[in-house]
Amino acid sequence: MTVTIEVVDVHKTHGGIGTPPALRGVDIEFLPGELTVLAGPSGSGKTTLLSIMGGHDHVDSGSVSFGDSLSGVTAPELNWRRMGYLPQALVLLDELTIAQNVQLPVQLSREPLPEHLADEKNTRVWLERLELSHLADRFPAQTSGGEQQRTALARALRLEPAVLLADEPTGQLDAGRVGIVLDVLIEYARTGATVVITSHDPTVIAVADTVITMADGEVVSQRRQRRR
Repeated sequence: MTVTIEVVDVHKTHGGIGTPPALRGVDIEFLPGELTVLAGPSGSGKTTLLSIMGGHDHVDSGSVSFGDSLSGVTAPELNWRRMGYLPQALVLLDELTIAQNVQLPVQLSREPLPEHLADEKNTRVWLERLELSHLADRFPAQTSGGEQQRTALARALRLEPAVLLADEPTGQLDAGRVGIVLDVLIEYARTGATVVITSHDPTVIAVADTVITMADGEVVSQRRQRRR
C-alpha cells in the first residue's frame, strides 16, 4: 500500500479575530517512499500542519486528501494500521510497560490483522531496532525522555502503517541515539511508506529526501535532496 498526501490551499487560524493565521494557503504533495522533513522555526506552522494531516485538528478552508490506495479517505478515518502518529507529547500510558505501550495498537485494532502483525514477536522486533529491548518490562516513569520518545516511535510503527507522521521525533534524544532513529525512519520510507516529520535539527534535515521550509504559516521553499 502506497499513499500520496495532497495538501491543497489549507488555511488555519487558532483563536478569534485578530489572531495571526497558523497556516496561509499551504499547498504540498507528500510522496510515498520518501522521508520528508517540515523545517522552520517555532511558530512557523509545521506542527499545526502535521496535526491536521493526522486528523487531530481541522482546516478552516482547503483540503487534505490521501490518494492512491486510500483515495477518498480523510485523516480522521485513518487508523493505526494505515497511519502512525508520533506527537511531541508522546502520550504513553503510565500503567503499561514499555513493551505493552508498543503492543497497544494491536490491542486497539478494530479489524483483523495479518498474522505477522498480530504476533507479539513483532513488538520485540521494534524494541530491538530502537534499542529498547532491555527496557521492555519497565514503566515509562522508569525511563528517560529519549527512551520514551523511542517507545512512542515504536508504537507508531508497530502495525507498519502506510503513512508515518512524527513531530520532532529526535527532539529528546542524545546525539548517539539520533542516528539510530534516523536509520529507522530512512529504512521505513524505503519500504514505500510516506514518512513526514518536523525538525529544526540540521542533522535530521541533511538526511531527508525532501525538505519543505515553512515560515509564518507559509511554505517558503521546497528542496529535493535525493533524486527519485
